[in-house]
Amino acid sequence: MTMKHFIISGFLLAGILASCGGPKEAEGNDAADTVDSIAYTPLQTDQIEKFADLQILQYDIPGFHQLSLDQKKLVYYLYEAGLSGRDMIWDQNYIHNLEIRNALEHIVANYSGDTADANWQQFMTYTNRVWFSNGIHHHYSMDKFVPDFSREYFDGLLSETGATLTATVVDKMFDNTADMKRVSLDGSKDLILGSACNFYGDNITQEDVDNFYAERMAAAGNHPVEFGLNSRLVKDEDGNVTEEIWKADGMYGGSITEVVKWLKLAEGVAENDEQGKALGLLVEYYETGDLEKWSEYNITWSQATEGDIDFIQGFVEVYGDPVGMRGTYESIIQITDFDASERMAVLAENVQYFEDNSSIMDEHKKAEVVGVSYKVVNIAGEAGDASPATPIGVNLPNSNWIRAEHGSKSVSLGNIVMAYSNAGGEGILREFANDEDEIERSIKYGEIGSKMHTAMHEVIGHASGQINEGIGTPKETLKNYSSTLEEARADLVALYFLLDDKIVELGLVESTDVGKTEYDDYIRNGMMVQMRRLEPGAVIEEAHMRNRQLVASWAFEKGQAENVVERIERDGKSYYEIHDYDKLRVIFGDLLREIQRIKSEGDFEAGKALVENYGVQVDSDLHQQVLDRSASLNIAPYNGFVNPILTPVMDEDGNITDILLSQPESFQAQMLYYAENYGFLSH
Repeated sequence: MTMKHFIISGFLLAGILASCGGPKEAEGNDAADTVDSIAYTPLQTDQIEKFADLQILQYDIPGFHQLSLDQKKLVYYLYEAGLSGRDMIWDQNYIHNLEIRNALEHIVANYSGDTADANWQQFMTYTNRVWFSNGIHHHYSMDKFVPDFSREYFDGLLSETGATLTATVVDKMFDNTADMKRVSLDGSKDLILGSACNFYGDNITQEDVDNFYAERMAAAGNHPVEFGLNSRLVKDEDGNVTEEIWKADGMYGGSITEVVKWLKLAEGVAENDEQGKALGLLVEYYETGDLEKWSEYNITWSQATEGDIDFIQGFVEVYGDPVGMRGTYESIIQITDFDASERMAVLAENVQYFEDNSSIMDEHKKAEVVGVSYKVVNIAGEAGDASPATPIGVNLPNSNWIRAEHGSKSVSLGNIVMAYSNAGGEGILREFANDEDEIERSIKYGEIGSKMHTAMHEVIGHASGQINEGIGTPKETLKNYSSTLEEARADLVALYFLLDDKIVELGLVESTDVGKTEYDDYIRNGMMVQMRRLEPGAVIEEAHMRNRQLVASWAFEKGQAENVVERIERDGKSYYEIHDYDKLRVIFGDLLREIQRIKSEGDFEAGKALVENYGVQVDSDLHQQVLDRSASLNIAPYNGFVNPILTPVMDEDGNITDILLSQPESFQAQMLYYAENYGFLSH
């Protein structure tokens, strides 16, 4: 899969880096016509704002000015298509999000009172957090934001500015007991009823979901569609379960129709036939909602590897669904970074070596790993679930049989990684690393170690292993633990080979000290640093945090007898020191073999035990220590981005002659501009 040093089955999430003859031109486009309503600043990669536990960064688009005019048009059309669908992620995340967002934005745009007032400052912090998370639940912890300002103050803002919001929805905002978790992975409860996401109608239960798809999945054969990916499951007035399909003439039609308009323009300036065919199939899928067409699109897209421009577009990742079926909307537009991609292509060319020499059982290895491509790309725009919090690496498509038979694409988002590097510091490293040797090695090798981990996770990690014949898909067999176990598996493939002399032989790194650095980082983060993202008393709900703690804590426990990794207490602070990297590699290999067995055999109970025993519970004393040590550093644990603005230059006949780049002056300016120009569901 995709996506935020956290990894989603194809999606390496970016937040942790802060720790350590075509159709006629579009006519009368509101976005293009009114773009000068925003003030701009020169392109740069820098922190522009900070609030709550978040900071906002900018990124540049290296190489954009070297593109041909048709290539720039392609980027621009894909960019507009992406933003045109942004309302969908808001509605997917929570049923009242669009209403709440409209009211907040109306207040911000029309408030004329004292902006220095403490209540207003609290209101703006709340609004910024909602903007950042595409809704009223935290983008990572999934917990609901309950306002710090009073209900009376908010009612006054509504009245003063003329904003409207029903009392029922306001009640939901301020109620600290209702809809508190967007996605709940608490296996002791009904996952659907315990989650506030808007993928399921009233009274739909986990049993309803299982029963609705059981027969379909059983009859699907070896080439199943991604059942439930593009629909909302509801009960009709007679209590029958049915799907509301997301398509041009169905649910979300207002946004999807606009997305399709821009995709058709993009098809007209495609760089090659395969890319154009993929865009055409994506349009057909959006128009029909046919998941067979989605599979056909993914096959074509995965093999369209020529050209300088690529894209991710659609209902893709399923982490927002507690049972891992429904895809959240996202869009990412990519421009190839040729120099960096040439250096990394060697990894994809040698993918069979890594499969053959993996620690997994021979019967779980692929005889032939096909079609893995890897590129470093620079992002030219993101929307939906990829924005403002963005991946730094992506591996798609998610369908296991398509990946096995037709291959996959892996990319690292180079300009995003660079922006994080420029914005980050050494504070977290120096606070939590055990000694100066560890710090110096991390400063020397940390960047390349992170890049290699990303590449190996995406290229060889997600491509590795196979499911036993007759076993269903991981979504069927491992259910709500599937995502965590897949991310752990891909992480472990990367960790296992980061100490392999082969990557030195291939010229990818100068020394296996790069691997040692990444081992230090992984244990330090999995056991301590990532806990700074949790509130006191919390357990780990997010799949990628579960993955990292599972791997680190399992390895720590299994290595205790031989003192492979030691927890050290010094001056009231905890540290971790790895005494034997080679033995730790063996332990990582053992866990990799077991998780691949679980996945290959569909062993739900063993998978559940691993996640629940090692990935969920938090050492409360250590957690509080991490929070206290982190607080003094004043480093936000989460990062996100404003997008550069693409502005078309028109001649007197309305034809595009160039595309200009600029940056919004603030996060607020960008979000209000989006509200004005891309609210295809919310007005």
